[in-house]
Amino acid sequence: MKLITILIIATAANIDNLGISIAYGLRANRIPFRFNFIISFISTGCAFVSIFAGGMLADVLSKSASNLIGGILLILLGLWVVIKSSSPSQGCTNKMDSIHWKESIVLGFILALNCLSIGFGAGITGVEPYLTSVAIGIFSFISIMLGVRLGEHIGTSWLGQQAERIGGILLMAIGLFEVFI
Repeated sequence: MKLITILIIATAANIDNLGISIAYGLRANRIPFRFNFIISFISTGCAFVSIFAGGMLADVLSKSASNLIGGILLILLGLWVVIKSSSPSQGCTNKMDSIHWKESIVLGFILALNCLSIGFGAGITGVEPYLTSVAIGIFSFISIMLGVRLGEHIGTSWLGQQAERIGGILLMAIGLFEVFI
């Protein structure tokens, strides 16, 4: 059951990556392999640090208190993502023709902010930090690669427009799972 939780966390942590890379694809911008790797590496590192920090806090709390606090944090984060995705200012405003290594580093840290909060909440619930961090990094790489391609083809579809909201709903579902199970 923990493997399913790790996979869901990795997916939810990378919904923003998918949405932003779809926006890049819509503008016919590419994110080369090496820059995608940099972004994914940053996500992996930030996820590990936040999961580890959440796990340390969980050591001082009981298992049920840890699951309750972590679950509530994930639910609140998911709710915030859903509300944020409903705002009219949604979308990527970057108008660059191509991505460069400096932009990949900045983009990596921006996208990793989502991993920090998700990782901290997940760490409190007791997920395994190494496997979860690596899963987040792999899913980051895949979501960026697929997002650019999807943006070129179907980025204006319902799925492309709802990607962030779907991620928020996934986070709330994980939080409810951790609180009640």
